[in-house]
Amino acid sequence: MYKLALIVNLVIIILSAIVAIAFYTLRERKFLGYFQYRKGPNKPSIIALITPIADAAKLFIKEEKFITLRNIKHYLIAPIIIIVTALLIWPLFPHLYQLFFIKLGILFFLSVTRINIYATFIAGWRSRSKWRLLGALRGVAQTISYEVTLSLIIICFIIHSTSINLLRILQNQYSWVIIILLPLFLSWIISILAETHRAPFDFREGESELVSGFNIEYSRSLFALIFIAEYINILLMSIITVIVTIRNTYNRELILKTSILSIIFIWTRGALPRLRYDSLIVTLWKKILPLRLIFLVIITPLISLLS
Repeated sequence: MYKLALIVNLVIIILSAIVAIAFYTLRERKFLGYFQYRKGPNKPSIIALITPIADAAKLFIKEEKFITLRNIKHYLIAPIIIIVTALLIWPLFPHLYQLFFIKLGILFFLSVTRINIYATFIAGWRSRSKWRLLGALRGVAQTISYEVTLSLIIICFIIHSTSINLLRILQNQYSWVIIILLPLFLSWIISILAETHRAPFDFREGESELVSGFNIEYSRSLFALIFIAEYINILLMSIITVIVTIRNTYNRELILKTSILSIIFIWTRGALPRLRYDSLIVTLWKKILPLRLIFLVIITPLISLLS
């Protein structure tokens, strides 16, 4: 009976994630419409509530085209790995009726997010095009680089809470010394934007500025899987941000803060131009990473002593 309830619980969590993604895309289209002084999207129903459903139906109904068949297994497996790894992290979301919770949540989060690197590389390699492969390599290099700073920032925050259990971190309260860690929050926002490949760091989708990059040959349901996984990662990063940096948050308040924080991804897309790739790497290795090491080695132990 417990196993059945656990399966039902996980299915509800996954379905909730898909519904959240559908309406997040609707909100993004509306916000971008207002950012660009136009009304968007068009309203085929009451405040366009069925627009996400229509978009999903359009993607899954379209005909699938296989341009090259030599690497067909890799062509199919890459989107599957991307969507599965995204859904694997979603059960970390804390809620009232949770039957399944990972005690080492931070380690699980960091471990699973690393797998996306292989899927991105496979998707670019199987296209048998040097431009798609270059886009995938740039995406992989970007992800690996910013995962270093992401891990260091998480370490700085969890040292203060002395736990890697997301539920315990969520229930903890910050003391006044946490004000010293406020500069880390800005670096965290930059890192999660780069980790999710969102503007202005969407280099794997814009190596020629005109095409979609490593996933140019994907269409229909396979493209939908990559698309859904990208937005799932956005909401996941927003949830992790609220848990790790804000804390002392429960239930509806957690959902509200996550929803507000996810607007940052939309705002940066509508307000900031795409950076140069060399600027991204220089920002990481010469600015963000040294600052993180200073906090980790000097300031974080001091905070632990004062708190």
